[in-house]
Amino acid sequence: MSSLVFIENILQAVVAGLLIGSVYGLMCVGLGLIFGLMRVINFAQGEFLMLGMYVTFYFCTALGLNTALGPILGSLISGLVVFVLGLAMHKMLLAKSTGIRVVGTEGEGHYPQLILTLGISLVLANGALILFGNISKTVRTPFSATAWELALGSDVMLFFNKARTMALLVSILVAVAVYLFVHRTRLGKSLRAAADNAAAATYMGIDVEKAHRISFGLGAGVTAVAGGLIASYYPFQPYIGLDFVVIMYAGVVLGGLGSMIGAFWGGLMIGLIQQLSTLFLPLQLQNAMIFVVFLLIILFRPQGLFGKNVERV
Repeated sequence: MSSLVFIENILQAVVAGLLIGSVYGLMCVGLGLIFGLMRVINFAQGEFLMLGMYVTFYFCTALGLNTALGPILGSLISGLVVFVLGLAMHKMLLAKSTGIRVVGTEGEGHYPQLILTLGISLVLANGALILFGNISKTVRTPFSATAWELALGSDVMLFFNKARTMALLVSILVAVAVYLFVHRTRLGKSLRAAADNAAAATYMGIDVEKAHRISFGLGAGVTAVAGGLIASYYPFQPYIGLDFVVIMYAGVVLGGLGSMIGAFWGGLMIGLIQQLSTLFLPLQLQNAMIFVVFLLIILFRPQGLFGKNVERV
């Protein structure tokens, strides 16, 4: 292999890693929001991603939106739908095991939260199997199988898949919008206050249960948006959440538990590791490389690359 070909392969892997990793980053932001604002380890996050895919698919199919902007609009709609679903789930199921009700209890409510979110995961995955069947689907657009070309000199050519490039742009915009909402708005600050000290927030007049409900819905909706974007170039079925939930948790831990910015960078890093590892490892060992890096970072920096021991969102 010539040096130019090797350099082109590395650069193309970096491009692919950034395109894929940006969407990973957005789905990690959703999970990071739920943990950072509620301290809830949500095993159903992969199923929220799956629901975002299906909502996007049926929205585009029903309206005949097979254009380049169809999946983008569908993913935003799916975020709203899953946000409302997350609100309802928290009100009916999670409210009794989160917030002020579990302060001072053994494990701070984490034990019932784990069982409850695992049950929600199983119900959503198997319910989707009953409703949608097990045939893989994807949202096909003119951008799905085409690419923009970028020439670096006369011998090196890079390709940017159009669907993934659009997904990168939307992922960054949504992540920035969520960050500004949480850190710059009055409601966002109340969500953070409820996360820092539920009892003190209650004395300040903040409805902690409502704050946690919004946080859960927001985290679910953000991950659903990422699912809608992935649906434009990746086939999916009801159990697709299992393929991505490990990536989400690895990204959140790599970036730093409780840090929203860290969650995004953690997902971006995973995308880069996945793609660069294909240059010297079989495709089946991509995730193995992720966990090698994961273990090294945990060994030398347990709080994650961008996290602090006391940082929340």
